[in-house]
Formats: sequence, C-alpha cells, structure tokens
Amino acid sequence: MENLSLMLLPVLAAQKGAGASLIKPLGHHELLLVLVQLSLLLLVARGLGELMRRINQPPVVGELLAGVLLGPSLFGLLLPDLQAHIFPKSQEQSDLLSVISWLGVLFLLIVTGLETDLKLILRKGKTALLISLGGIIVPFITGFGLGWLLPDSFLADPQKRLVFSLFIATAMSISAVPVIAKVLMDLNLIRRDIGQVTLAAGMTDDTIGWILLSVVSGLASSGKFDFATIFHSVSAAVLFLAIAFTIGRTIVDQILRWVDDYVGGIAASMSIVLILSLSAAALTHALGLEAALGAFVLGILAGQSRRFSNEAGHMLEVFTASFLAPIFFAAAGLKVNLLALLVPQTLLFGLIVLAVACIGKFTGAYLGSRVGGLSHWEALAMGSGMNARGAMEIVVATIGLSLGVLNPQMYSIIVMVAIATSLMAPPLLRWCLSKVVMGEEEARRLEQEEQDSRSFIKQIHRILVPTSGGPNIQLAAQLVGYIAHQNQVEVTALYALSDKQPQKKARRTATQVKDNAAEQALAAVTEEMQLPTDTTLQTKTESGRSKAEVILNEANKNYDLIVLGASEQIRPQKALFNLLVDRVVQEAPCATMVVKSHLPQPQGDICKIAQQQLKNILVPTVGTEYSKNAVEVASAIAAQTGALVTIVNVINLPQVEYILYEQRSLTPVKEIAQDLLERQAAIGRNLGADVKTYILQGNSPEREILKFAQTKEVDLIILGSNIRMVTGRVFFGHRVDAILNKAHCPVAVITAP
Repeated sequence: MENLSLMLLPVLAAQKGAGASLIKPLGHHELLLVLVQLSLLLLVARGLGELMRRINQPPVVGELLAGVLLGPSLFGLLLPDLQAHIFPKSQEQSDLLSVISWLGVLFLLIVTGLETDLKLILRKGKTALLISLGGIIVPFITGFGLGWLLPDSFLADPQKRLVFSLFIATAMSISAVPVIAKVLMDLNLIRRDIGQVTLAAGMTDDTIGWILLSVVSGLASSGKFDFATIFHSVSAAVLFLAIAFTIGRTIVDQILRWVDDYVGGIAASMSIVLILSLSAAALTHALGLEAALGAFVLGILAGQSRRFSNEAGHMLEVFTASFLAPIFFAAAGLKVNLLALLVPQTLLFGLIVLAVACIGKFTGAYLGSRVGGLSHWEALAMGSGMNARGAMEIVVATIGLSLGVLNPQMYSIIVMVAIATSLMAPPLLRWCLSKVVMGEEEARRLEQEEQDSRSFIKQIHRILVPTSGGPNIQLAAQLVGYIAHQNQVEVTALYALSDKQPQKKARRTATQVKDNAAEQALAAVTEEMQLPTDTTLQTKTESGRSKAEVILNEANKNYDLIVLGASEQIRPQKALFNLLVDRVVQEAPCATMVVKSHLPQPQGDICKIAQQQLKNILVPTVGTEYSKNAVEVASAIAAQTGALVTIVNVINLPQVEYILYEQRSLTPVKEIAQDLLERQAAIGRNLGADVKTYILQGNSPEREILKFAQTKEVDLIILGSNIRMVTGRVFFGHRVDAILNKAHCPVAVITAP
C-alpha cells in the first residue's frame, strides 16, 4: 500500500501543477445559447419544410429558407439586437453549432449511401455514365471559366484563383440525389426507366463529384497546386474506393453478420453502421480527402448487406430527416445574407452564376442523354432532374467556406443557386415526363415488379432450418435447396440443445454424444440442400432452456421463413406434430413451412434419405392469401425440378334433398372456381412453373383431394393454412389435419406469422 502511494505521488504532483490548464466544462450561457439555437432552427426549418411539402416542393427548400429568415436577411433586419444575442458572432459558439451541422452532413450522406443502388447503376451503366460524364464535364468547364473570370471581390483569397475556379467548377458539376429521388417519388416515377436512369446518372455524378471535391479540398488544404498534391489526392481517392468496394464490402458484410448473430436488434444494427461510417469519415479526412466521401461509401456498403436491418435504415433516415438534416440546412442558411445579394454587382453576378449553372448542367445532361440513346423529351427530363443541386451543393459550399476558398458573398450566391435549382426541378420534370411515352418492355417490367412486391416467395431472403435429423427435415432441406436455386436466399441450419444437464458421471459421455449428433444432423441437412455456390450457408449449435426457445430466439433475428420437420418418433396425443414444432409454429415471428415426409422413421443414428423425384405437385386452393402462398412455394420448387403444379378447388355438393337447387346453383359456382383457379395458375406460370387446374366435386373435400392425389400419383402436396388455437395445440382445420395424417405422399404446410 505504501509503495502504491509512493508511485502515485509524482502523478498527483503533475496534476496539481497542471491544474490551471485543466479543461473547463461547457459554460452555462454557451449551453443555453446552443439549446435555444437548436430549438429555434428546428422549429422554423421543420415548419417551412412541411409548408413546402404541402405546395409540392422539396422540404429541403423550406429548411434552407429557415436559416435565411433567421439570419441577417430578415430576423437580423427586424430585430438586430435579439438576433445578435441568439446567434452571436463568436467563434466558440459557432463551433458548437458547426459540430452538430457536420453530424447532419455525415448522417445525410450515410442515408444517401444506404439508398444508393449499385446494381441499378450497373444495369443502366452505359447510359448513366454518358449522362453523368456530360453532366460533369460541361458544367465543370463552364464553372471553371466562370471562376476564372469573376472579379477579385468574390474570392476569399485572390492569390488562389486556380483553387477557387476548381471549387466553383466542382460546385457547378454536382447534383442532389436526395432531391431528385424525392421528386421522382412524389411523381410516382422512381421505378420508370427514365426515373432509374436519372437516379443512376445522379448517383454516378455524385460519386465522381465527391472524388473531385476531395481532390480540390486537398489542394485547398495544402495551399499549393502541384502534380504531387494532385497525385496524392487522386491516388488516395482511387485507393480508398478500390479497397472499399472489394475487400471492404466483405469486411462490412461480415461485421454486420456478426452483430446480427451475436447481438441482434435494430439498435445494434444502427449503431454499428454509424460506428463504421464515422470511422470511414475519419479515415478519408486523415487521408486528405473529404470526410463526407467516407460516410457516403460506408452507407453504400451497409445498404448492400442483407444483414443490415431495413428498420434500422428507416429509423436512421427518420432521425436524420427530422433533426440533423434540418439543423444542417438551416445553419447553412444562417450564413446567407440576401441583403448582400441585392447589391447591384452581387445580384448581377449571382444571376450570371445561376444561368451558367443551369445552362451547363442542362446542356451536359442533354448531350449525354442523346448520345446514350434517349429521346428528346427524355433528355430534357434528365437535364431538369440533374439540374437540382439542393443538399449536395450546400455541403460543397459549407466545405468551401470552412476551407477559406469561398467568402460569405460567394457562399450566399451558391446557396441561392441551390435553392433556385431545387425549386425549378419539380415543375420542369412534371412537364417533360408528361411527354415521355411508356414502351411495352417497360410496362411489362413495371407489372413484374408490382407482382414481385406482392409475392410471398420473392420476399423470402433468410431461411432458418432447425434440425435434429430424420427424414422429415431431410426432405424439407431438399425443398429449401430447390427454393434457393430460384430465389437468392441465406440459409442457417440450426441444431438446438436443451440446457438440462445429465448426471455428473455420464456428463462427459453425453456431451460427446450430443456433439456427434449435432455434427451428423447438420451434415445431413446441409448435404440434402445442395445449395447454389453463391448461397450463404451458416450452421449453428445453440443451447437454451428448451429447444423451442433456442429456435424462436434465433428466428427473431430477422428471418423470413422457418422450415421444420413435422414429427418425432413419439408424438403427444394433444399435439398436431410434436410439442416442439407446435410451439415454434404458434410463436414464430415469421412464416413457417412444416414438412411431413411419410417416410419410415430411422432407428438409432441418422439415416440419409434418397433424393426425392418430384414430377407432380398438388396444391389445393380456396382462393385465400395463404393458398396463394402455397401456390408460389410449389411453383418455385417446380420451376427448379421441372415438376407439374396441379391446382385444385373442391366444390362441396349439397345434400340429396337439395338436388333441384344444385342444378341451378352449380354452374355459377363452377365459374367462380374456374376464375379463382386461373388467377392462381397465372401466379404459378409467372414464376416459371407448368400449371394445370382441376375442379373437384364431393361432399368431403379432404377425401376428394386424397383420392385425386393417389390417382394422379402426386409426389408432394403443399397446403396453405392459417393457425388456429384449440386446447393449446396447433390446429389448421380438420381438412388440413386429415390430409397431413392420411396422405400417401409427403405434405408441406405453409403458414403466415
């Protein structure tokens, strides 16, 4: 103890000597001011944003105007003392608001990255690249010329005209993907070909723009223009992007998978994306690039991972749109002085800058569109959309002001250009796109996308397969493999253990037996699936208070489908399948598929079953949503195996005493049944299956279905059903129960959560 005191004496003495330099906490007045500033900026920004939304304008315009109104233009003009008190010209106070504004920039770029679809860019790659190049090169040249010719009074440092001109060129080249996307969504055009090309070109444009901005920012920071500086900036940007979109993509995906598997939940998913994005922003900033580039790229990588929660992305977007982004835009507007723009010289050159910005972007995008094969009106629409600067130009202007490249006068002009071009985009797009005619191929694609959005099978991306061995789960695994060949999915095979410990003497032996059983069960089920090479397969052995609880805990990690084997060797009298399967089906957070193979139960060790040859799949339907789900699953399996899908509807015949009524009523009933069958057959054919339909008649639908299945030598029956609770057990209805227990062939039951 005495030795410890002696060791601490030098440390305490050093701290006492440095007492005068200890960091003080944030002052009472400074904290009060920043809270008042945030509440006032948010109130006015959100209020004007909603007003703009009501008049069909992008909310960002209102949020920008909020800062302008709270700045020297209006608030400072009417109540100069109060405005100066709330927004004092103090560096320390300004820095506090700047930190929050920068968080707004980074969060906005993360959200934009999450919404960026690289597949879309690649799909429309050639056309989008030509439009983007036109939309970058022409405005860059005109912007550079403008920067070179502007009077010295518009430059923060007349000695750095080259860097200033490059910065103006970059500001003229950039587009605002969030504004473009919002306008396209409002006009219900985002999935149209022209909407996709506009977004793809805007995304490409923005990516190139951020690289340009990083290079120019590096030049501005170094204070000199030489080839070494340019080479450093360009090589750093290219190296970062190359690593990010190769091994970086895999690393981000693996990190998100680990967090999803071992932590789980929306909060964890959101936190890890923010950690990675802010770290990437710090990395690009350290490399002499712009911090926004790192945040944007990590947003793209996170958005591509299937393990990033859509709910987390939505929460991040809502938080950004409702708090950080409005604060950033409003704070940016605070620096704008419209009164300065009323000075004749500033107004004249401001209008010249606006004209050059619009003409350069319109001309470049139009020429790129025409070379890319778009029509005249489509090219005009591209120019209208790409001309919107909005949020991105504000980011560029803010960076330019912070680096000392732009003075307040030029900053105000660029913000004015951002507001004006954002206001111009919606009416121009509406007018141009009203002239664009939809082609047959595009109409078919949109119809297919609409069908896919309502499809059960197309929404399945993650499948959980709990296994303990046996023919039921092995057959189920074969069906999962067929689905995986038709639908890109991730599969997790899970061996669940109960924590109930054996006696001490036998504990080690029992543990070894369990390990062997788990290994054999997982090996059997993964071998039966025969998954495509690009399918992600994960095997797990987990333990808990009960096997059902282990399965349900795993299922809560954003799975879309749980596939179960139907029964064990011993089935309790009150259970439909067994207590474990019944509980999982009852409490599952997602859809379930329970497979009963009707094959002999193995004795002792796990026995492999033969690959089942499926030639005829039967789907009874009553026209409900869960019947449609069964048709989709059957069709996906049939499309892979080449099996025929037979869809049947059973008409209940009336009692003998109502035979006269039957003659009059049966015809319209048959017509309804035929219409129902044709609708569901169309769904199956759309998924690539060969489909036939039959109308059966009888007093017992389950008996007719079973007789039909035996007569037609059906290999698999797939039933859609909803879950009903009767005396604590799973109950699908007497018909489903009868088919499950009496069918001569395997049966699968699909249920929604």
